[in-house]
Amino acid sequence: MEYTRLGNTGLKVSRICLGCMSYGVPDRGPHAWTLTEEESRPHIKRALEVGINFFDTANVYSDGTSEEILGRALKDFTQRDEVVIATKVHGRMRADVNGAGLSRKAIFSEIDASLRRLGTDYVDLYQTHRWDADTPIEETLDALNDVVKAGKARYIGASSMYSWQFCKALYLADKHGWSRFVSMQNHYNLLYREEEREMLGLCASEGIGVIPWSPIARGKLARPWEDEPTTSRGETDVFGKTLYNRMVDSDKAVIEAVGKVSEKVGASRAQVAVAWLLSKPTVTAPIVGATKPYHLEDAIAALSVKLSLEDIAELEVPYVPHPIAGFA
Repeated sequence: MEYTRLGNTGLKVSRICLGCMSYGVPDRGPHAWTLTEEESRPHIKRALEVGINFFDTANVYSDGTSEEILGRALKDFTQRDEVVIATKVHGRMRADVNGAGLSRKAIFSEIDASLRRLGTDYVDLYQTHRWDADTPIEETLDALNDVVKAGKARYIGASSMYSWQFCKALYLADKHGWSRFVSMQNHYNLLYREEEREMLGLCASEGIGVIPWSPIARGKLARPWEDEPTTSRGETDVFGKTLYNRMVDSDKAVIEAVGKVSEKVGASRAQVAVAWLLSKPTVTAPIVGATKPYHLEDAIAALSVKLSLEDIAELEVPYVPHPIAGFA
């Protein structure tokens, strides 16, 4: 396993992060395709065995049961201080009017609830899952700063938003002396590269760690264009369909290029897609989901796939601009 610093911090994380949205009680929340606890634990254990120390979840994943499953597995399989736990806040956890969002009330309530479910006194990275247009960003940042000062989070991060929003948040944190975001968890892969326009440059300039979600585009980069989804997630993932429901000819060309480069370098399509992300100097660690043993093995193998400049150009040339996706 390879390790690197998360942005400008001193925190060392594995170059593959295990995303835990796939682990949770299936009838708790919108994800009917999640694995049960019994099915999930081998993936978490295997991740630890191969040296992954970075795990990402969220309070909203399967109504909190993803956090519970991850917390129990880490307690059984490793020492707390040897792993980096990241979770997120924003999604609706209760039906009342304050049961979602990034208000001071919501943040204080949800950090404590996440810590209880994870079975830990602190999280290493506490992230805003989305931008909250109903709450002043100053209120959110002040509350997150208090969470850090209380020792309940070591660092704070953000996820999918416009670059101007992220820039404003960084500016205000610096202005007031608050804890600033150290990471950006964004939608970035060979089929969706809009983050290259502004966000990646901003992150490079500000020393922000980039931890992309959906590195193989919900499996679309891991199989030929014509192939149907091979998992229940691929068949029923409503959010995933909103991300890639406008597939165009250029997307087909990108997928075909992945196939050609895959044959050339002797690696799977998924390995090529992840290796392309790892080749980007701004990317710290792609967040990889694993519901089958080979998913994790592909991600680990991608660390050894070295793409040439010609390979990278072949993968990138067919891309055309896309509408913004993933901010909702």
